[in-house]
Amino acid sequence: MKYRHLLRPRWIPRTFLFTLLYCLTMLGLFYICLHALALYTHVPPIAAAQSPSTQCDANATYLQLSDPPYENYFYSDCNSSTQVVVTSPLPDSNLTVIGPRLLIAWPAGNSGAVIFFSPSHGINGTLSISLQNLTGQQRALGTFYQPASGNESHPRVGVTGSLSLNSSARADTAILGSIRAIRDFTEGPSILVPTIQGGNKIVDDGTGGVSISRLWLDNVTTTTLSFAPDEASGGAAIAIENTTLFFKPGNYSFTASFNYPQLDQLSPQQVLNNASQTLIDQYTEQADSLAFLSYTDKLLAGAWRFLTYFGRDSMISLLLLQPILSEGEGGAIEAVIGAVLERINRTDGSVCHEETIGDYATYLNLQQNIWSTAPQYDYKMIDTDFFLPIIMYEYFVRRDVGRERQEAFFSTQATVDPANEGLDYGALALVSAEKIVNITSAFAVRGGQVKENLIHLKEGQVVGQWRDSTYGIGGGRIPYDVNTALVPAALRAIAGLSVAGFFPEHIEWADTASQYAQVWEDETLHFFEVDIAAEEAQALVRSYIDESGFAGPASVDSITADIRFHGLALEGNNNQPIIKVMNTDDCFRLFLVNSTNQTQLTLFLDQSADNILRPFPIGLSTSIGVLVANPAYGGDPVYAANFTNNAYHGTVVWSWQLAMLAAGLERQLDRCNTLIAHAPDFCFDTSVYSKVRRAYNHLWDLIDANSAFLSSEVWSWVYSGGDFVYTPLGALPPPAGQSPTGEGPLIY
Repeated sequence: MKYRHLLRPRWIPRTFLFTLLYCLTMLGLFYICLHALALYTHVPPIAAAQSPSTQCDANATYLQLSDPPYENYFYSDCNSSTQVVVTSPLPDSNLTVIGPRLLIAWPAGNSGAVIFFSPSHGINGTLSISLQNLTGQQRALGTFYQPASGNESHPRVGVTGSLSLNSSARADTAILGSIRAIRDFTEGPSILVPTIQGGNKIVDDGTGGVSISRLWLDNVTTTTLSFAPDEASGGAAIAIENTTLFFKPGNYSFTASFNYPQLDQLSPQQVLNNASQTLIDQYTEQADSLAFLSYTDKLLAGAWRFLTYFGRDSMISLLLLQPILSEGEGGAIEAVIGAVLERINRTDGSVCHEETIGDYATYLNLQQNIWSTAPQYDYKMIDTDFFLPIIMYEYFVRRDVGRERQEAFFSTQATVDPANEGLDYGALALVSAEKIVNITSAFAVRGGQVKENLIHLKEGQVVGQWRDSTYGIGGGRIPYDVNTALVPAALRAIAGLSVAGFFPEHIEWADTASQYAQVWEDETLHFFEVDIAAEEAQALVRSYIDESGFAGPASVDSITADIRFHGLALEGNNNQPIIKVMNTDDCFRLFLVNSTNQTQLTLFLDQSADNILRPFPIGLSTSIGVLVANPAYGGDPVYAANFTNNAYHGTVVWSWQLAMLAAGLERQLDRCNTLIAHAPDFCFDTSVYSKVRRAYNHLWDLIDANSAFLSSEVWSWVYSGGDFVYTPLGALPPPAGQSPTGEGPLIY
């Protein structure tokens, strides 16, 4: 028989729609793709009676997402895109973290406005705020458009709505201008920046309404947030005392607007490729949600807190979504790759992690005594470099359209970062690839396979990959995912690009990069291996339960064999040689590396499947998803203290990790559906193959069971009633000594 897999039950991949839904979370695109909780309507272009004609040619989109205490609204038309978040405490909310707040976020310029409310009379938690539907319409937001006049270069755009207050309220603080300024205030020590706050102007309009406006530091752009009472619903004139506004109970119309250059948004038809156009009609909400954060020159990271370019996020999303994304000039794939190339550091080839634009960029420049609106770029992450050649290879070598577009695309002149003036995309891709080959060569040469030659975090940085919180990798300096998956995958891609004619300056890369990749594939896993005898593992889990106060079952009697996993990193805090935290970062190697070391591959898949299948705290599985970290085997109380259910990268569930685990297991299982001579050995090991297939199906069963939460980037749990109960991470108090970031779903 030609195909060996036909002799046994074949694994069944889940529907592609699920892949679409769950992989969107990394970029933030699925934060607004809800099903049962979403209210979606198309609205005519002239949407709000109180606004001038928008002269839009296309319909606007409106989406509402409810996840108390947060209510999210999204509105897009041909003039602008807006997110509005209303926060209103619940009876059981932690009032040190949750308070009444109206927030507006715009992708253009990474801009926004926020105003914080508190009860004028009564105790915290008694004030409730909400948006009301516009008169005669099934939506809470309308468009605002005012043509440019006088010396203005851009029209004033934004949204209007109606805010309802259940009791008297005061508003002491408003921040206008940059989402970054708002994010720093809400996630940091709540310190207001005088340079920014000093620009706020509060004006009584003479009819009971009030406007708060601020001229940006560029001396051109103005953000305005205005309120007017709706007397028919009990609203009364707004009182002003110094910089505090006082509201009576009732409804108040509001308008949020600014005059900044807008991004050129891609429509759903432009985001998806021709073969996927039917998804627009079949899954309208998902298609429009994908389009909300998709633009001709970049795809944005999650709303509201980021809402701008993030290199890692956009490239991972491209890898997961590539089968449905549009190709060619003006398409989504080239928007992602172009955005990454534009922001490369030409001096050392580093790929940009995050951009700072708009008002906050001007502020940072002024801090350096430079008056400039030029953007700033963050290059501290080490993982982001390695994704670039992978996505380049996948598109420009493996796709017909990409191959046809090579010459035109890479001759494009860089225009975004002023520092890259005079370079084209080909030159920027080359300097990035040169960096990768150079920094990986020491480990790859004969005798170089020592820890010192692995890829380390940058000097002075405590973060460098996706677990980018203070204790995300336990203080480690040498990350597991980067060294065992991203490096070899990037080197394989560089070799493939070289074979296809890229990088003619280094024709030797066709061989050397491939040889380097083989060494990194085969010789890095053992540095991170953790192997704990069953008896010791039982004792460690018992100690962890005592230290953490975990209320669920220990299940230690189920540990009858060694516990095996790969630690998060090497050289951790408290002189830990290896961070003994079981984790989901196997997903990178599963998804990006087709290892050929058969013994190593079989053992790797066996332990990966075991850890997915085993219940926490023995493994990673819970009823609310697979946890990204399990510190039970650390053997030091610091693990239980730092990897908690209220820590950003602790014992919590991340949606995109579920997606990459599923996609990675699918790719490995699919290697068994080939000619017998080419199938890996694990395909013929009945025990391992069956276990991997069970893990794959178990993972998807968990995804299906938790579909209501998949709009969130990350979520947590409390143990109650004998089971894990879903809890938004932002609703839990932060870990001791850390800021109350609300580090839950980025839509918050």
